[in-house]
Amino acid sequence: MSTAIRASSILPGRREDIDLHTADGLRLVGELSRPVDRPPVATLVCLHPLPTHGGMMDSHVLRKAAWRLPALADLAVLRFNTRGTSSLRGTSEGAFDGAVGERFDVAAAIEYAEFHELPNVWLLGWSFGTDLALKYGCDPSVTGAILLSPPLRFSTPEDLATWAGSGKPVTALVPEFDDYLRPDEARERFAAIPQAEVVGVPGAKHLWVGDAETVLDEVVRRVAPAVPLPLPTTWDGPMETGDVSAYADRTVASFADTPVPGPAPDGAA
Repeated sequence: MSTAIRASSILPGRREDIDLHTADGLRLVGELSRPVDRPPVATLVCLHPLPTHGGMMDSHVLRKAAWRLPALADLAVLRFNTRGTSSLRGTSEGAFDGAVGERFDVAAAIEYAEFHELPNVWLLGWSFGTDLALKYGCDPSVTGAILLSPPLRFSTPEDLATWAGSGKPVTALVPEFDDYLRPDEARERFAAIPQAEVVGVPGAKHLWVGDAETVLDEVVRRVAPAVPLPLPTTWDGPMETGDVSAYADRTVASFADTPVPGPAPDGAA
């Protein structure tokens, strides 16, 4: 009997808590999700939104990727809290460093994927996480990058030039009504990376509330092109239910599935 896949649905997967260890001596908390009974065809290393405005490894698009994509698309999903960031999984050591010390966090995640022989590694950055991907993610072991709501706040022309020179694929998913960078301007800014693909998403906003399924389809389209799309919206096998109310007291919706009362998220990058 088919059951609808909802925001709280956890499809089958092998999930384990992991620790990342940075070159400057910090322990970061995370999770690795993999298909139950077969090797993954590709790997997503997730870089979350700005932790000073609610971003973390449980931000809703990243959480749904980990809960669904091992079963629906044979992907491994590695997500973690950058330095000083907290979620139900725990708090990573250190303190937020404005995209400076976070270079060690990105390196530790890529190193973990490489050491554990996870295949076909793609960076999946969201907002602040896109800046981390652009600044520090152009590593020989990384296949490419997918950028959700890129503000291009911390990234420099030199960072874009590095990706341009690498020839690695870069896809930017840009909401029509983004708070920071909208599709037309994004196309101008990303022209510095000739191979970059900018995809405007009609009706979407920076936090992708109500548009997570569109994001996951576009991610899978790039990293696992053999998987039929759109991804299923129902599931015939066992399914668990996760607690999506754990962050209901927060006032920024970067982790939520529906808007949360409170100040407008003008700094949720």
